[in-house]
Amino acid sequence: MGFLDGLLGRSKPPKANLDVLFSVPQAALTLQAEGFAFTGQGAVCFRDGEGRADDEVIASAQEMIRTDPTASVELNHDEFGFSWLEVARPSGDVAGLVTDLHAVNSTMADQGFDTAMLCSTVVFEHEGHRLALVYLFKRGTFYPFVPDPSGARRRDNPTELRMRALIEKDVPIEPDLGRWLAIWGAPGL
Repeated sequence: MGFLDGLLGRSKPPKANLDVLFSVPQAALTLQAEGFAFTGQGAVCFRDGEGRADDEVIASAQEMIRTDPTASVELNHDEFGFSWLEVARPSGDVAGLVTDLHAVNSTMADQGFDTAMLCSTVVFEHEGHRLALVYLFKRGTFYPFVPDPSGARRRDNPTELRMRALIEKDVPIEPDLGRWLAIWGAPGL
């Protein structure tokens, strides 16, 4: 931040700590011991910009993931105008999925598209219902998102709080519950 930025009250957000994604396999083990099963699915959510530059970065990230024959990757868009780069791996390969998500996040951040990034998800299943561990890119923290099993656009807050209690020693948890965004329509949920 320069002198003029400080004088005018402008600040740059801190850089995201992408390496905390590598703590997800430990959280997955903790969750698995409590009946939460990793599905092999995850995604990176971002706002797609205009132009070719970001398209080339996304294509590069997809190609990097496709070098592993056990992984698949697909680009989709949701009803809210966000793009999701969906990654799938065998259900036992949490570390592989996390590596893929880290590669996508790093590639986008290194190419200057970090301001367009929202979150990454790792999908689990519990009692026949899908839920996600969500990484907030700009905060470097995680939170659980558990849609209500009834199918209504409500959240299962008791299960979210239970998940938080289970994994708070494994990953940095977002302390501000107001930042625990509902990600309706996220891939895999």
